[in-house]
Amino acid sequence: MNILIVEDEIALRDGLVDLLTAAGHSVEVVGDGVTAAKRALEPAFQLILLDVMLPKLDGIEVCRRVRKTRPGLPILMLTAKGSEEDKVRGLKVGADDYVTKPFGARELLARVEAVARRAQVVPAEPEVVVVDDCRFDLGRCEAVRGRTIIALSPRETGIVRWLYRHRARAVTRAELLEQIWGVRSDTETRTVDVTIANLRQKIERDPAEPKVIRSVKGVGYAWGEP
Repeated sequence: MNILIVEDEIALRDGLVDLLTAAGHSVEVVGDGVTAAKRALEPAFQLILLDVMLPKLDGIEVCRRVRKTRPGLPILMLTAKGSEEDKVRGLKVGADDYVTKPFGARELLARVEAVARRAQVVPAEPEVVVVDDCRFDLGRCEAVRGRTIIALSPRETGIVRWLYRHRARAVTRAELLEQIWGVRSDTETRTVDVTIANLRQKIERDPAEPKVIRSVKGVGYAWGEP
């Protein structure tokens, strides 16, 4: 993949370059948010590693701006240890995943490779799904409700696709983490909840009474009305 690294800490940035280059990726680096918001719009980049704390413009605002123009670009955010607020804010503005500093090389590569695999899966034909008068074009990473076109991130598209594919049953948070995030975990469930809450704000007619993605008490989530 061609990856844009956005990190102002030189030692960490150099380490990321060495790690990702050794893994076979092409990388470019920038050290501030203003430059990142411009460079990320270049179509050559297939993934952004985006630090939250940046000079000139923070990573949250960079993510928000990039999402408006490139809704399908995978964004992996780098957050400080224990900064739950940064993680939630990042997911709400459209980040696909996050890695907490300090992180291990294997963890970072696993998350990058999971994004790479998803990016390579291109449907032969557009996948169109309709539920509660909301039309999803999964091939285009978008939904349409009424006359409003709603851009979906790759992660949000993956959630819709997985829930629809397994619509005959409820899907657990752990399953979504493994299948959509590429991470096995029994504890990190808030990530799924925040992402789905953000997705509901986009696609549901009434997010307080969701009909596209239902909550199943004690299990996780399910597709459509029972």
